[in-house]
Amino acid sequence: MPGPATGRWCRGSGSGNKLARPIRGTNRTNSIAAAARPSDLEYFLTLLPYRERIIHVRWSGEGCWIPLGEMQTGLPLENATSYPAPGEFLFYPGGISETEILLAYGGVRFASKMGQLAGSHFMSIVRGGEHLTALGKLTLWHGAQDILFTLE
Repeated sequence: MPGPATGRWCRGSGSGNKLARPIRGTNRTNSIAAAARPSDLEYFLTLLPYRERIIHVRWSGEGCWIPLGEMQTGLPLENATSYPAPGEFLFYPGGISETEILLAYGGVRFASKMGQLAGSHFMSIVRGGEHLTALGKLTLWHGAQDILFTLE
């Protein structure tokens, strides 16, 4: 099996922040741009380098998530959505379900066993989104995949 997905945070030329993350099992790179939620993004950057496992969602449809358990961030929920577009990352700061990061690769209605959830959109894939379905299917059929985000 190929090695873990890796990521590099880099400053884009005039286009803001971008995160490049090759998908496990491919040599493809996705560019990820910051959304209008700087406090979530700033918090995420404090976690870097960030190594975790991404798993397929159970209740939400075509998405993958990184469970953060009982982590308390103190971040408010702002501009929340339950329906992220493919390539959008949501941050859920906890509450009725555990804290988590969700990545939509297809149709998603963000939920947990407790019911519908909403998360703050804080990053979006802006290049390489055509490879998201491959990541979703790999995670669905082969289980949790290692993922690594690092500062460049």
